Amino acid sequence: MTKAEYRKLYKEKRNSLSSSEIDELSLSIANQLLQLPIWDYEFYHVFLSIEHFKEVNTDHILNILNGKDKHIIISKSDFQDFSMRHYLLLDSTRLIANKWGIPEPQNGIEIKPEQLDVIFIPLLVFDKNGSRVGYGKGFYDRFLNKCKPDALKIGLSLFEAEENLPKDDRDIPLTHCITPNKTYNF
Repeated sequence: MTKAEYRKLYKEKRNSLSSSEIDELSLSIANQLLQLPIWDYEFYHVFLSIEHFKEVNTDHILNILNGKDKHIIISKSDFQDFSMRHYLLLDSTRLIANKWGIPEPQNGIEIKPEQLDVIFIPLLVFDKNGSRVGYGKGFYDRFLNKCKPDALKIGLSLFEAEENLPKDDRDIPLTHCITPNKTYNF
């Protein structure tokens, strides 16, 4: 199958899930994360879920990070050049959903990608080698290319791994992927 075919298939799989199923699966993913030895770092990048795309609900992860007094970093996307800027999430950070439904910071302290230690990554599907397929615009591959090489790149998936996905030279592999039932280490 092509990346486009995988995108279509996994969007359909997501759409078949109810909101309560997504929340239950997302809580299981957050609980799986608690078992990983990743909590001694300082800067954690988290995507804010696009609810109508039925993404993993990262609110549970945000609660864990807040409880551990970690620096939480969120992004704002530029759809002109498909880049992202990253901001420290504070109580005073004003979030507004853009026209695609992505909650984004309207203000804040900018953080450079090189400062990030752990990055939680949205995806549609991943494979047993750490490759992933996202929405196809390359935002995360461009962003991950700017991060330090030893940053942990943790995918969050509602579904288990495929055997092998198509990939190209621009794709940045994951170091881990967390599903409701399993932790994959690459």
